[in-house]
Amino acid sequence: MVLYDSIQNKSQKGFVMSIKEYFKFEERKTSYFTETLAGFTTFLTMAYIIILNPSVLSQTGMDFNGVFFATIIATIVGCLFMGIFANYPIAIAPGLAMNAYFSFVVVISMGIPWQEALGAVFISALIFLILSLTSFRQAVINAIPASMKEGISAGIGLFISFVGLQSAHIIVASPATLVTLGNFTDPVTYMSLIGLFISIILVVNNVRGALFLGMIITSILSFLFGLVISHFSLLLEKIIYANGYHGSYFS
Repeated sequence: MVLYDSIQNKSQKGFVMSIKEYFKFEERKTSYFTETLAGFTTFLTMAYIIILNPSVLSQTGMDFNGVFFATIIATIVGCLFMGIFANYPIAIAPGLAMNAYFSFVVVISMGIPWQEALGAVFISALIFLILSLTSFRQAVINAIPASMKEGISAGIGLFISFVGLQSAHIIVASPATLVTLGNFTDPVTYMSLIGLFISIILVVNNVRGALFLGMIITSILSFLFGLVISHFSLLLEKIIYANGYHGSYFS
């Protein structure tokens, strides 16, 4: 029994050391705690896409549950490939900009059936896969001017920020000016602003895990104010409604 415990402890230590060596902890000056905290923060930052992606794509007629499941699977596979095979600290998930373009421009505005549009997406994915296996990919990247790369990054960032401000009800639609400030007495709005200010204060003071702590503190405050349960109930009702039940489980 003692011999078995000794062998097991050595194998566990060897496994831990192999992980540290494979992911180059010393070279990148990181630790298990840092990586775990970063993983939780990244998950909380990206988790919105699990609901938002099927919500956007289901407007084209696609099944909400199918897109919901596919979003999770695609994110898992993408993150595992980047982490295990590429050994690169980048999380991969369906992009918000492209799904909005797919739904509102290609399918709804242009009137192309979502089945055909998905076929075009599949073909384009194959083309990109083939290009990524050749040196042509790097040539295309180098051919794009630096100013255009920065402009694309800034544009995507502004678009995501715009969607975030909409989701937080900080800005709302206006028939006069297209966009205007929302109702600051709305619990979603003022809790979003409180969370934003908390995160900014933590980031400015160089607190480790500032974004993660900002999310946790905001979630705790929302729970104490009784906002988490009510909005979670609305979210569940939305998912249940997508399954075909048109009643209410929370009435």
